[in-house]
Amino acid sequence: MSLWQRPLKGLQAMSYDKLRRIYAERRTYRFRLNSLKSFVSLFLVGTVLSVALAACSGGGNGSNVSSETPSASPVAASKDNVEITLVSFAVTKAAHEAIIPKFVEQWKKDHNQTVVFRQSYGGSGSQTRAVIDGLEADIVHLALAGDTQKIEKAGLIQPGWEKELPNNAIVSKSVAALITRSGNPKGIKTWEDLATGDVKMITADPKTSGIARWNFLALWNSVIKTGGDEAKATEFLTKVYNNVPILTKDAREATDAFAKQGQGDVLINYENEVILAQQKGEKVDYIVPDVNISIDNPIAVVDKNVDKHGNREVAEGFVKFLYTPEAQEEFVKLGFRPANEEVAQTKAATDKFPKVKTLGTVSDFGGWEAIDQKFFTDGGVFDKIQAQKRR
Repeated sequence: MSLWQRPLKGLQAMSYDKLRRIYAERRTYRFRLNSLKSFVSLFLVGTVLSVALAACSGGGNGSNVSSETPSASPVAASKDNVEITLVSFAVTKAAHEAIIPKFVEQWKKDHNQTVVFRQSYGGSGSQTRAVIDGLEADIVHLALAGDTQKIEKAGLIQPGWEKELPNNAIVSKSVAALITRSGNPKGIKTWEDLATGDVKMITADPKTSGIARWNFLALWNSVIKTGGDEAKATEFLTKVYNNVPILTKDAREATDAFAKQGQGDVLINYENEVILAQQKGEKVDYIVPDVNISIDNPIAVVDKNVDKHGNREVAEGFVKFLYTPEAQEEFVKLGFRPANEEVAQTKAATDKFPKVKTLGTVSDFGGWEAIDQKFFTDGGVFDKIQAQKRR
């Protein structure tokens, strides 16, 4: 059944008298509204109801019509059960699976309503494309704000979403870590060590991978934040990428190349990924450089979809819950640096995360739109660095 047929079929299933009564109530209420916008919206509702009444009076008995609630129902949030679709980048899966039951329990207690979550995890770029192409996410938690901005530009998220939540909508954080071979045989301690001739680094291609863009920014930031200019930063990154034997498509392929195929001496990855691996019993040697980049992961409600599904109140409730100490502590347990400052000062957080002396941010470089244009567009800084590599 097509989407446009579902609301009409659902209305046909009602009795003629019930539909006429609803329509009468709508007409009465319409004239009480002061807003022109509300008047127009109600007029459209009345039109749909009129069509349905005509269909019912024409002899349709509705006996073979499905009674399922259409996904576009504007009253879904008032029902006993509400469904929310969460789309996130892969490494948040463990955290969300710990947080969601806590939210469901709290929402049931406060609203006597059961929330059912559909969850999708994958590479941030792939998830972004899926949402733009039709995956009806109610909430997106992505690796970088640039991905969320692409969904905004597609018309699914209203502008200004960053200002609707604390910390410019950043709900989880990490920093870059250097993972070495066991015992760190090359003696890697700082970013500068990656430019030496005998060190081979594994990373993904920043033209195709979100984490690889963070890796590039971390390297660039390490020069700028220690007094170097852009010429020096370009020279340094050219040396580093000269030591990259292969640029993988994404972070997972980079990890496989390093861990499973034995390529390279060092891998750049999220700190939280390393901590999670250690919690699973893996032995990982790593360094968190004290000049680093704040890897900020934003959360946003997908306005077009929640308005279609009628579940905005619940979606916004979950997003706000993610900022509570209870939820932020779950992020900490699984290796994410907390966005909540109160939680950041707890012993659990300070014991888990090495202190970073100099922390750069995306805003230092003008935001993701400026970063993409300068570094990663065709002919940008990254392409120029690649062109200078030794053949």
